[in-house]
Amino acid sequence: MEHKSGCLVCGAELRYSENAVPRTCVYCGEHGQSAAACANGHYVCDACHSGSANDLIQRFCSASALREPIAMAVTLMKDARIKMHGPEHHFLVPAVLLSAFCNAEGRAPQEKAALIAKARERAQDVKGGSCGFNGNCGAAVGTGIFMSLATGATPLSDAPWRLANLMTADSLSLIAEHGGPRCCKRDSFLAILEAKSFLSRELGVELPQESVTCGFSALNKECKRDACLFWAG
Repeated sequence: MEHKSGCLVCGAELRYSENAVPRTCVYCGEHGQSAAACANGHYVCDACHSGSANDLIQRFCSASALREPIAMAVTLMKDARIKMHGPEHHFLVPAVLLSAFCNAEGRAPQEKAALIAKARERAQDVKGGSCGFNGNCGAAVGTGIFMSLATGATPLSDAPWRLANLMTADSLSLIAEHGGPRCCKRDSFLAILEAKSFLSRELGVELPQESVTCGFSALNKECKRDACLFWAG
């Protein structure tokens, strides 16, 4: 849910102590000294607090040790900067997938951060509304960006080129089957779940099983409610 005041993580009241104490940012893991935290103990560093949606996604995914991309996506979606609908989802999808994939593969943190930075650059070319105007949902494109970076695909590649395009096609097909009207949350969940299955099938990389129950339907006036796979009821 969006929290426009109080804690960015949970919306609880912020509390201030007389003295700064050691704290760890819940998003990027940065250690610092602060006199502020919410009633539930959440601390958000200044960089994560003041950055844009894409800044937050990049910092969080670069630092996360999780192998569960859905869990990462939900954590990010709860922040007020990630709107109900918007092009930030086009970066969120490849970012959480790259983070989980690199963690599962044991890739170096520097390599993971560099791949996520490249994903941000590429996702910026995917315009908002491309699902309806171009017939190409940005969440599906995000999975193609992920697979391209994960496999090192270029326009001249052989197997990596095939995988990147097939990944987008599979995600887009699943989204089309369950889509309309717009819901960036549903489409992102579908794209991530399809990417996890694709990784297992094509690359033999297994990510943990995850269930999805949407907590954002109250923010979406076009919500399909019980016609959506993820509706909480």
